Order: sequence, then structure tokens, then C-alpha cells
Amino acid sequence: MNTFGQKIRFTDFGESHGVAVGGVLDGVPSRFKIDMAAIQHDLDRRAGRTGDLIVSERAQNEKDEVEFLSGLLDGVTLGSPIAYIIRNTDARSEDYEALKNVYRDGHADKVYELKYGIRDYRGGGRASARETVARVVAGSIAKQLLAQDNIRVGGQLVQIGEETDPAKFKPLLERVQQAGESIGGVVECRIKGLPAGVGEPIFDKLQARLAYAIMSINGCRSFSYDSGIVGGISDGEEIVFHCRFKATATTAKQYGGRHDVCIAVRAVPVVEAMTALAVLDIQSSNLQIFQSSNC
Repeated sequence: MNTFGQKIRFTDFGESHGVAVGGVLDGVPSRFKIDMAAIQHDLDRRAGRTGDLIVSERAQNEKDEVEFLSGLLDGVTLGSPIAYIIRNTDARSEDYEALKNVYRDGHADKVYELKYGIRDYRGGGRASARETVARVVAGSIAKQLLAQDNIRVGGQLVQIGEETDPAKFKPLLERVQQAGESIGGVVECRIKGLPAGVGEPIFDKLQARLAYAIMSINGCRSFSYDSGIVGGISDGEEIVFHCRFKATATTAKQYGGRHDVCIAVRAVPVVEAMTALAVLDIQSSNLQIFQSSNC
């Protein structure tokens, strides 16, 4: 399944070392002016260009510029599917030739081949976190739509390994990098302005929707919510949840190449994106911008 959502449907496509990755966002109302600078800012955050923590060499080198193919006229939505691509400009497939016939521990290599009878060994193909760049574009649009009704989604990195002091994150990552290892981390996300009554009491609980969205992110291993949801329904207060990301299975010591020391560092805008898409999907019929649209 490569499509997320029911009313607002996001379809994701592309491989890590293919020509491009991209997405189609369907169900967005017409006549909405998209803030392109905000989308690029979120893409830059995912690439690690807005902070000083260590990210992979590829993340630093990829341009990550979105090209819209349909659904917009001068940056204004038409009400039709919004399709876009982000080209892979710094893929180095030769780095993975030695892994062509190797199943890497902790990766989806073996299960992909068992399921499909073939796999893209170049960077993990669809299993690569490169895929999440398409989510960030769709999620940035979703955040802008939610903001029209004063619903805000924001995340932050709150833990690396067992360290919770942000001032110590950078030296910790430097030590891990020097050792050729990797380390996990925790992202916190907050939803502000969501009205009471969102979610269902039994099989469509709000936290279940959020968990489904967040646990679809590559490398995410747990989801827990702290406040704002009671009995599966929002209570009108701020919603706070945490998600933990595993240490990267591919390390420089073991495989060489260009890998993230801590994938949680770049996961923050991805968590925001999937949160926004989940909230937009479940809340879209109640949002003012949807009610005022011709859709």
C-alpha cells in the first residue's frame, strides 16, 4: 500500500536511487495559495540544513527542490490532484555494488526479496528514508491548510540515546560518528488548536490514527501519547506524543558509505508531515477552508 488517507489521499512513489521520488496529494480544496517558501524550509529541515547536528553526506548534497507537475496554477490549487517530484541528484549507486548479493542485518533487503522476488539493492530502494522527502512536501501543504483553522503541528528532537540535554547532542553525535556507529533518538510532537470531539471511541480512536501515521515512518519503533486525548477523542487541549527511532542498522564501520549517525535528527519534519496529514484527513470535513471551497 502506497496511499495514506481516506478523504485527503497521499500517494508516494519512487526509489532511493531512481530518477526521482514524488507524490500525489488528492482532495485538497481549490483556490488555496500554497506557500512555496514554507515547503522548501521543511525540505531544508529534513536535509539538516537548518541546524548544526551531524547528518549524512548525501543529505547535505541533495538539492531537494520540489517540481510540481499538476494541480496548481501560479501556486494556487485547482482542486485537482497535486502531483510533484523531487529529483535524486546525488545518488551514488556504485556505493552499493558490494551489497548486491548481501542481505544487510536490520534492513528490509531479505523480506523485500521474499515478498516481491526482486529488490532494489541501491540504498534500499523503497525501504530507504529517502522516500520521506515526498511526505514532507505533502505534509507541509497539510500544515498550511490546518493553519487556516488555527491548528498547528510542531515537533522537536528531545532525546538522543539516553541524553536529554540538547546542548550535549552535538558532541554526542560527533563521538558516535568517530566510532563509526549509529544511535537512536526520540521526537516529540505537539498539536495545538484541535477542537474537542475529533476521533471515535472504539475502532477509530484519534491516537490510533496518529500511531498508524507515525509508525509508517522508516526506522520508527514506538509511539506514545501523553495528553489531549481521552477515550480516543480529542478534549480540546494540546495533544503531545513521542516517537522513538532506532539506531541506523547501516553503519560506516560495517558498510562504509554515506549514512546518518542518528536518523531521528532529520525525522522531525517527517513526523510533523505525517501528523498533519492524519489530522487533515480526519478533520477535513470540519475545516472552514474545505467548507468555503467549491470542492
